[in-house]
Amino acid sequence: MEFDTVARAILGNIEKVLAGKREAAEAALVVVLAEGHLLIEDVPGVGKTMLAKALGRSVSCSVRRIQFTPDLLPSDITGVSVYNQVEREFEFKPGAVFANIVIGDEINRASPKTQAALLEAMEERQVTVDGTTYTLASPFSVVATQNPFEMEGTYALPEAQRDRFMARISMGYPDAAAELAMVQGRDAQNPFDALEAVATIDDVQHMIATARAVYVSPAVEQYAVAIAQATRVHPDLRLGASPRATLQLVRAAKARAAVQGRDFVLPDDVDALVQVVLPHRLIPMRGVASVEDVVARIVAETPVPAGTVQPS
Repeated sequence: MEFDTVARAILGNIEKVLAGKREAAEAALVVVLAEGHLLIEDVPGVGKTMLAKALGRSVSCSVRRIQFTPDLLPSDITGVSVYNQVEREFEFKPGAVFANIVIGDEINRASPKTQAALLEAMEERQVTVDGTTYTLASPFSVVATQNPFEMEGTYALPEAQRDRFMARISMGYPDAAAELAMVQGRDAQNPFDALEAVATIDDVQHMIATARAVYVSPAVEQYAVAIAQATRVHPDLRLGASPRATLQLVRAAKARAAVQGRDFVLPDDVDALVQVVLPHRLIPMRGVASVEDVVARIVAETPVPAGTVQPS
């Protein structure tokens, strides 16, 4: 199927269970098509896990869910070698990370040691157990949810793990009309139960390849780099954006351009994604209330490229 047709079908499918959350649905799709990982952070009960599940249900691919708890072990995620008494040798039992879409529910309720089990998987698309390396499925994306770290029973994600998430979004509360429709409609049937796949794994692979081929002009690349470098010298930030953040910002911009029906990236694509790609990676100086405000000022002060951005 055509890129636009599949993209609209997936977004429409998600909106069947999350009315009024088009922006969050588009962000989730962009991250998957950019071969990244998504962190959904918000208070309980606003549809974080439902967004992840609806995305997974919309594509006929392997989906595994991990409920992160304080007693979850790293081997529950990556897998473990078990001795086979019949064969008299150890055999590997894959963990929950071996899937195309891995839903990590309440990821910050597990200990830092267990959270770290995802580091290699998220960056290198592989896991190493007992000295043997196992390649993960392709495509592979982690869609994790977390409650605000101030809530009881949560652990802040380490900087290295936050940096591996391409984007962080919040769901927000639904408006009154959407909430009323949910209350009235879900007594009879949960719309998620009727949700069916609208895209195949081959469709997603094709869309990823299309997004990867989107043209980025040198001027737009320099614009993204300038924003990232400005975070590293800004007086209100103790830790700026990593080179990985710059790379993922450009990749996400390419995927967004493809979803918007273009084969080239505009500075507007970068601007639209800066606030979901950068802030969760940055550490403010003491007394700075909002990282998002700092990023907004950086974008406003960075000259927008005036040259051509389309392929010649």
